[in-house]
Amino acid sequence: MSGPPSTEEFDVVIVGAGISGIAMARQLGIEHPGLSYSVLEARERIGGTWDLFRYPGIRSDSGMSTFAYSFRPWPGAGHFGAGSEILEYLEATAAECGIDRNISFGRRVTAAGWDSSEARWTVSVAGPGDAQQSLTCRFLFGCTGYFDYEQGFDPPFDGEAEFEGELFHAQHWPEGLDVEGREVVVVGSGATAVTIVPALADAGARVTMLQRSPGYVVSVPTRGGFGDAVHRRFSPKRAAAVLRWTGVLAEIAQFRLARRFPELFRRLFISGARKQLPPGFERRHLNPAYDPWKQRVCFAPDGDFFAAISSGAARIETGHIDRIASDRIHLKEGATIDADIVVKATGLEILVFGGIDLSIDGVAVDPAERLVYRGAMLSGVPNFVFTVGYTNASWTLKSELIARFACRFITAVRDAGASSGVPVAPAKPMRTVPLLNIDAGYVRRAESRMPKAGDISPWVLHQNYFSDRRELLRGHFEGGTISFS
Repeated sequence: MSGPPSTEEFDVVIVGAGISGIAMARQLGIEHPGLSYSVLEARERIGGTWDLFRYPGIRSDSGMSTFAYSFRPWPGAGHFGAGSEILEYLEATAAECGIDRNISFGRRVTAAGWDSSEARWTVSVAGPGDAQQSLTCRFLFGCTGYFDYEQGFDPPFDGEAEFEGELFHAQHWPEGLDVEGREVVVVGSGATAVTIVPALADAGARVTMLQRSPGYVVSVPTRGGFGDAVHRRFSPKRAAAVLRWTGVLAEIAQFRLARRFPELFRRLFISGARKQLPPGFERRHLNPAYDPWKQRVCFAPDGDFFAAISSGAARIETGHIDRIASDRIHLKEGATIDADIVVKATGLEILVFGGIDLSIDGVAVDPAERLVYRGAMLSGVPNFVFTVGYTNASWTLKSELIARFACRFITAVRDAGASSGVPVAPAKPMRTVPLLNIDAGYVRRAESRMPKAGDISPWVLHQNYFSDRRELLRGHFEGGTISFS
């Protein structure tokens, strides 16, 4: 049996030691060095996503000039970063900034309750061996990401129990799996599938990517060109700054232009893909039914995805699974695919705020009934800031902005002579949109559980770095949108 809960007191509790948690802790140490804080991490290692995902080829899906922190440029030369490199980078960053001394591993936050009379959060934590711990803090910062680490989206298929090979979700890749010479079917067409397919082909597997519908895949060079020219002309520090800002501008420009001229970008993306594939490749496999950036565009470093298909080591099949037999997959369209291994790259499941049960004075908080203030707080929830990154650009960009916003918020509470600050929802109704405004399956499945953004500032959710800089770094707390007490 576990003993009675122990209680520790802090000024700030940060939940999560991934990209966002490290950015938050570092900024807090700079702007509020006198405040005590603790970073609670459910896993046994820094890195969050980059510690969890172990599938072959795992890498960043945006350029490292913007994916790396602004205060610590990426040390590598390539445009993308491998998962192991990113994990090492995050660990080195935490150690360099002294953050690692304030991280408690194996501590999963299960609930957090706000007590108005004390103006403090009580944070319930499950530790090793089911030991229960209770922490109190003035400010609670959620840096948990937005998907469920325990389980990805794992739709069941008829006949799975009959399959005699290995069948698993990509989120839980088995250690030491040998794929050489084996028939591997990767079910899915998103970023995970596009990453896994060429890596498996390189490892000697015969790979089939089975997609229900095509997505956009764009080849991106990993070296040379503009990046090399910048490094030749400037010092490492100045080059990193130049590449970061050009990366930000390029990401914003591509997204906005693609939304404005969808048919042009559709033709560019599809024709670019077809040029890298052998003659006679069936066009139906690369003809998405949606406009670019309605869902995330997938990137192929140096065209590795297309090279794997052109070499014959990988192929694409478009269809719907009817059933799985002992050694093959039967499609509703009539085709069959031989399989020794089936990998479900079928997507993520959203877990709002890491599954933490929030309450205020004993009353449960339903996130779906709350509005999002500046993309970082919830209406009616005091002293709580959370981080959700961009769906069309690097997660790190938004993480750093929200870290700076959180420190501004602490300063605003102090300067008001108050103990707390809470966003106050507008009295007039607004048109609302989901917190993640992208037409992806994982968003649609979780829409009823997520908080909403509005159409009037400061309740608008921007997908634009410069708009967020204005809102998060210069937006006023006065004017009634924040109530201090």
